[in-house]
Amino acid sequence: MADELGRRDLLKSASAAVAVAAGPAVIAARGQNEKINIGWIGVGTRGNAGLDWLNKASGQHVRLRAVCDTFTGYLARAKDRVQTIYGNTPDTYNDYQQLLADKSIDAVYIMTPEHLHHSMTLAALKAGKHVYIEKPLAHTIEEGAEIVKAWEKSGKVVQVGTQNRSSSLYRKAKELVEAGMLGEIHYVRAFWYRNSAPDDPAWRYKIPADANEQNTDWKKFLGPAQQRAFDKQRYYQWRLYWDYSGGISTDLLVHQTDITNFVLGKTVPTSCMASGGVYRWTDKSDDRDVPDTLSAIYEYGDRFHLNYSCHFGNNHYGYGEQFMGSEGTLEVLNRKDLNFYPQTLDGKAPAHVLAKKEVHYNGMKDFGESDGAINHFRNFIEAVRGNEKVVAPPTAGQQAAISGHMATLSFKANKKIYWDAKTEKVRYS
Repeated sequence: MADELGRRDLLKSASAAVAVAAGPAVIAARGQNEKINIGWIGVGTRGNAGLDWLNKASGQHVRLRAVCDTFTGYLARAKDRVQTIYGNTPDTYNDYQQLLADKSIDAVYIMTPEHLHHSMTLAALKAGKHVYIEKPLAHTIEEGAEIVKAWEKSGKVVQVGTQNRSSSLYRKAKELVEAGMLGEIHYVRAFWYRNSAPDDPAWRYKIPADANEQNTDWKKFLGPAQQRAFDKQRYYQWRLYWDYSGGISTDLLVHQTDITNFVLGKTVPTSCMASGGVYRWTDKSDDRDVPDTLSAIYEYGDRFHLNYSCHFGNNHYGYGEQFMGSEGTLEVLNRKDLNFYPQTLDGKAPAHVLAKKEVHYNGMKDFGESDGAINHFRNFIEAVRGNEKVVAPPTAGQQAAISGHMATLSFKANKKIYWDAKTEKVRYS
């Protein structure tokens, strides 16, 4: 494998990226060998999978004390899963406030629809819990800012679920950039393309056959959202509705604005222009709000441009980011492969560029990783144990989320939107 920097340097860089020499041990009073009691809020599709990820990441350091969900079927499934993989019977709740009232719980994972992130995270911090909060940080820019302020006052560990930051491939990408392999970087192209069968519309997750108004706590699901009559589609397929989701902007795009920030040391763009719509899933029975096709153009204040595109009608090109420098191109594709190609200019490039070699890594082959999720969970637990710092604190989560919200606001208004870093507010052209 051609690699000018070497595997040993990568390991050093990875250690630096997670800041191993972290702050004071937050559970020191109970001792490093004492298990951390975890409460889990939201055990739907991703939340249920996360139970296994945490066990793989840090099973020896945690006890899954309690689970919470507003659908009794998910709650029963999670209880059984905890018994199977953790070996204990967790307490079960359909009200997260009751879970947070348990003083024995040290930390919570919040894996719920995004419109509930704000109220749940604030309540968890107020209850003295450490928090892993799925991305996006919040449903609006203002809610995210409130979470950041509450976190800063709390002294608690908070990790935002932008897990690409914990991927060895992206850490390698960051290392290559910082070593100057790409030269000047003014342009990134990021994309996420998906497809599904006509009878399996995007984000129309399967609704449990036994789901009904009696075993699904609709009122608790709605929370601060607009009050409506019980609707199975809105509950189980919430990503399709603006009341509970930002759609592509906050479910997918934020991963790629965040990892661009991480790899290149960026923060928040100065402007965004977004467009798109519901182009694929136009059947009259499909009442989705959010687009299935979205493009967003971002400008940053330091002569940098990010071109983002997403479409749910073709998956040939998959998922990835392409970092385009004056001396080389770096791409991470499908969270699986990293490729670096020097810009030789048909042999006319400067000698130091011609001396550069291609670099190729595969996540599973070279690092034993399918993506960064398990590393991200482990990083959070190690931060709670006082051994590391989180790689995705609320400040970084808010920066990524702002980009997503800017795309949503621009799309809805059909106008170019600008970010004012001084006032921390947006304005339209």
